Amino acid sequence: MDSSAQSSESSLSIVVGVDSSEPSELAVRWASRTASRRGGRLRIVHGYNLAAARTLTGVYDQMERPVLEAAYRRGNDCVERARSQALQIDPSLTVETALSDAEPARLLVEESASAELTVIGASGEGSTPAHLGSTLLAVTSHGHGKVVVVRGHGTESSTGRERPVVVGLDGTAASNAAAAAAFAEADLLRVPVIALHTWHDLRFHWFAGMPETVDDPDIAAAAEAQLAEWLAEWMAKYPGVQVIRKIYLAGPDLHLIEWSKSAQLVVVGSRGRGGFHGLLMGSTSNIIVQRAHCPVLVAHRT
Repeated sequence: MDSSAQSSESSLSIVVGVDSSEPSELAVRWASRTASRRGGRLRIVHGYNLAAARTLTGVYDQMERPVLEAAYRRGNDCVERARSQALQIDPSLTVETALSDAEPARLLVEESASAELTVIGASGEGSTPAHLGSTLLAVTSHGHGKVVVVRGHGTESSTGRERPVVVGLDGTAASNAAAAAAFAEADLLRVPVIALHTWHDLRFHWFAGMPETVDDPDIAAAAEAQLAEWLAEWMAKYPGVQVIRKIYLAGPDLHLIEWSKSAQLVVVGSRGRGGFHGLLMGSTSNIIVQRAHCPVLVAHRT
């Protein structure tokens, strides 16, 4: 383990954004367990969006005070309920709360700049970008460092300590940030890394009768060499982390989703080339956040 990195990260908080939804409760539980396991602090934040509340009152000034007070009370209820949930998981956990009148996405993006992890809940399997919500889309797109999306489907069953961390690699700078995050998390969790690479970006290769794996020996050797080169830095930095390499012909999102069934975390870069390009407004990362069977970490370059 890189002791300097561990020391630096241990001084930071794991930030979780909360509201009154069920996915928010799942995010709190995941963040609480993670903070407890690492001996870190948990910071629970809620933005009750003063500007939006004022918009609701319109020109009726006499309505402004009760509307704003109601928004504050709901926000306070959210953070206190989340605090209680966190302390049920670990009564010794250091828990901070912050209630802000800011817009939730802006608040979480700002908080992410000084967080070890920023955690946010998402709705269940098959969610569309609209269902994922503007806050989640903004935070995963514009947040800093590592943003974890805790999904409503499969999260509680994906926390087995033996489950690996899965990362998709394509050789871009964003992919390198994903590799850095994946190895750091696997090192802390003491689990293997599944490093996945697809030779081609095509998603509907099965319609053309193409195989899943690379049959051509020259292409297979080139892909193996590429993946080894991308992994070399992180294998040297984290020699105790077991690495399992998986190379497929095409369909990066399909393979990441399939591996997410047996993983405790899937890591993707915030941008990449074809097969892993774009964050949530792009393709692969968008699909993974929508459909993964475990939490997804979106790694931003620092």
